[in-house]
Amino acid sequence: MRTPVDGPGLGEPTSLLARALADVVAGADRDEPDAAVLDAAYDLFCRQGVQRTTMDDVAQRAGLSRITVYRRVTSKEVLVEQVVLREFRRYLDEFLADISRATDVGERVVLGFVSSLRAVRRNPLMAGLMTDEPQLLGPSIMGERGRTLAAVGGFVAGQLRREQVAGNVGPDVDVDVVAELMVRLTMSMLLTPSTQVDLDDDEQLAALARRYLVPMLTPPA
Repeated sequence: MRTPVDGPGLGEPTSLLARALADVVAGADRDEPDAAVLDAAYDLFCRQGVQRTTMDDVAQRAGLSRITVYRRVTSKEVLVEQVVLREFRRYLDEFLADISRATDVGERVVLGFVSSLRAVRRNPLMAGLMTDEPQLLGPSIMGERGRTLAAVGGFVAGQLRREQVAGNVGPDVDVDVVAELMVRLTMSMLLTPSTQVDLDDDEQLAALARRYLVPMLTPPA
């Protein structure tokens, strides 16, 4: 399965975020035979962190034997990846549901921007990883920065391109550049604290998007 990005040479998804994007775009099967294990791990990761959680802890919380857990998930590293992958898929599902409620492209951009920041910052697992265990957000989860940014940017560009075809975005707008700028701003706000914007204030984030992001959809006269 290839990552949903326009352009040659990107190959297979290399990060969990890119894999989640590919799954959502392709409508991949969401059957989760190991849901009990993933639910137990998620709860423990949120409560006490990834590093302090053992496979024995997960087995006890899930009500399973240690051997059964290892049969379903071969290692703790794989378990962490599966839990985070599921959270990314849930985030993307929420993102698409949020923008579907809007009646015009400007509000879809606003809702998408606010949804992206809210979903990650208010997710106890992702928020904990960013603040307490940032070293775990390595290549397997976030991937190489350029490739992951390209994957997310390609996903957003695809959304904007459909708006452009529908006549909702100016024909002279370079949607690939606009998408990259939007993604870079969002990632920067997620990874670097802001002294100017309250990232937990949805109304303030929406106003920011309306003032600075929405105008990018219309080329200057």
